[in-house]
Amino acid sequence: MEINKLLQEKGLTKYRLSILSGVPHATLSELCNGKTNIARCSVETVYKLAKALGVSMEMLVEDAFKPPKSSREELREKSYEYGLPEYLQRDLDAFKEGLKNGSSLIDCLWGELYGSINMAEISDGAITPEHADYLRQKFLWGGGNANGTH
Repeated sequence: MEINKLLQEKGLTKYRLSILSGVPHATLSELCNGKTNIARCSVETVYKLAKALGVSMEMLVEDAFKPPKSSREELREKSYEYGLPEYLQRDLDAFKEGLKNGSSLIDCLWGELYGSINMAEISDGAITPEHADYLRQKFLWGGGNANGTH
């Protein structure tokens, strides 16, 4: 688990954790800002931090040994949902916000997004057919439509 998250949950500062654990503040700063991976720390350092934070050593280092979150699907999602033509990005963001807030205008937002995807694909050629299908499946026909009416 990330030290920053634990600090927030426990209401501690890096300085206070440094005092409680005996781990130098500079080391904590490097761990918290990502310059140093906790997997590279000595067992003694991990033990001191875990004890001061009231967690197990395993919990403290578990994220350090997980594979990075750069799977092909996540990269595709990021590239397919951001950096779109301005009108499409605006309509996609408005639709997402409408879903999140339970907007009574969700049908209108759905229609706007549908039109923008089609325009970007067919009229402007700004996105590929595969890209357009991805957006339609995710937001219009699939999981993005909270009320399931379209």
